[in-house]
Order: sequence, then C-alpha cells, then structure tokens
Amino acid sequence: MRKVIEVKHLYKLYRLGNEVVRALDGVDFSIYEGEFCAIVGTSGSGKSTLLNMLAGLERPTKGEVIISGHHIEKLNEEQLVTFRREHVGFIFQSFHLLGTMDALENVALPLSFRGESKEKRLKKAEKMLRLVGLEKHAKHLPKQMSGGQQQRVGVARALVVEPDIIFADEPTGNLDSHTSEEVLQLMQKVVREQHMTLVMVTHDNHLASYADRVFHIIDGKIVKVEDNRELAEAGGEKETEGKE
Repeated sequence: MRKVIEVKHLYKLYRLGNEVVRALDGVDFSIYEGEFCAIVGTSGSGKSTLLNMLAGLERPTKGEVIISGHHIEKLNEEQLVTFRREHVGFIFQSFHLLGTMDALENVALPLSFRGESKEKRLKKAEKMLRLVGLEKHAKHLPKQMSGGQQQRVGVARALVVEPDIIFADEPTGNLDSHTSEEVLQLMQKVVREQHMTLVMVTHDNHLASYADRVFHIIDGKIVKVEDNRELAEAGGEKETEGKE
C-alpha cells in the first residue's frame, strides 16, 4: 500500500517563560492510502498540534512531514495554501457552514476557489450530497437542518474536492452521542467506498474505535498504536502494538 503521510522525528517546542514545553516530542509514524486513522489523547496531549502540523497550519521545530510526496515543512505560505486546496479536505467541530447559502451551495463552495464553472460545481456537489444521504435537503439553509445534518454537509464539502486526505478535528464535538455514532458510521463508509484517507483527532476512545488504526498520544509522544482491523479479525482478541 502507498504511504500517504510520513512523519519523521517530529518535534514542536514552545517557550513558556523560562520553561520549554514539548508539544510534540519525537513523533514517527506512517499512514497508508485508504486508511481511517484516529489520533486520541486528552486535552494538552499534543493531538491538535499534530493535526495542525499534518495540515501545514503550524511549522515543526524539527522533523519532516511528507504528504503525498510533498515535504510540507519546506513549503512557504503560498505553496501551503495551494497544497491544501489541491490535496486536503477538512471537517471541523463547528461545521463552518455559511448561513446565507443552502446545503448544495455550501458543498460546492471549495470548488469555486479552483475556478470551476458553476454548472460543474453544482453537479459535483449534488453527487456528494447523495453520498451522505442529504439529496432531499439540497435547498435547506444551515438553520433549517439539525446538527447531524449540518455535519453531513461538512463531510460532503470535504469530499467534493476529491482530496488525497481528509483531516477531521473533533468532528462530533458539537453533536449528541447518537448523532456522533451516525456521523462516524458515515465517515467509515465513505473511507471504504471512496478509498479515502482520513485522519481524525478525538479525545473519545469509543469514537476512535471506528478507525482502522488508533494512535494514542500522551505528552507529545505516541505511546501505543492499536489496530482495530486485527482485533476484528481475531474476533475481538486484544492485540495492541506498543511503541514507547
């Protein structure tokens, strides 16, 4: 399988007064094409910092982040913007839908930055709304939809650019537990059917169980990698691969 993400000896140090805080402390891992991976940790563990590094939103103090063959730690701001536009989709905790646009227009929005014609944009957006089961809500404004429906629109918007990778930051943080399960099942289905690579950050171990692999992060270090596919194949027998 092709490696889509490679992280090598990644460090992020902050200075707080006289102290040096190691937000990331020598992180190494690879993620493969078509994988759904979760990065799990408590508040302050380094999980959001790690996601920001993978998305090129923060720069490492030291180390390499290679995504789809690009060393993104070496790109300048303009190159990073282009890289994200062409290779990455984002799903946010707070949906970030535009209230004046209906579901279809919100999904089509990222394509307008690529200069695609309106007809093409709306056709692709319709296809994505069908994929997430919201074709009947195409003309609804965000305020006319539930939180779960809004997050489905968010998933469709991330998919419409046909990204190599989708980054999801606590994607169900604003949803109740039942709706969270539905959105995670949808994300799992999309990854399998569309052969997407999805990296999700969460503090919730149960939600992380939907992922193929789970990276547990504590104090800026990945302390354990859990392979849920192996667990499923072993009929629930606990097999975890530790890494100190």
